[in-house]
Amino acid sequence: MNILIILNDPPYGTERSYNGLRLAKALGTEGAKLTLFLLADAVVCANRGQKVPQGFYNVELMLKSIARGGEVLLCGTCMDARGMTDEAVIEGARRSTMKELAERTLAADKVLVF
Repeated sequence: MNILIILNDPPYGTERSYNGLRLAKALGTEGAKLTLFLLADAVVCANRGQKVPQGFYNVELMLKSIARGGEVLLCGTCMDARGMTDEAVIEGARRSTMKELAERTLAADKVLVF
């Protein structure tokens, strides 16, 4: 099954992106073909070198795990609006476009939005 998950919220401060990532990881272990698309403040989830308090979840590590078995795409316009560069993004994630999101949406069996 081809699943597209779209995240909109920042990595920390709310748990929407965290819960979307948890679901993405679980779906990946079930054999789903997964695409994760980060929009708006969710592009910050893919920042390289995140430091979090001991015992707190780390979105960077979660994304790296998802990227090993699926695609992690970031809205390029959203990146630019937040001053993010391609070099600041974790390995396995890449800049994308609305056109590509539209294509992935049409190709998906299910689309989930967080």
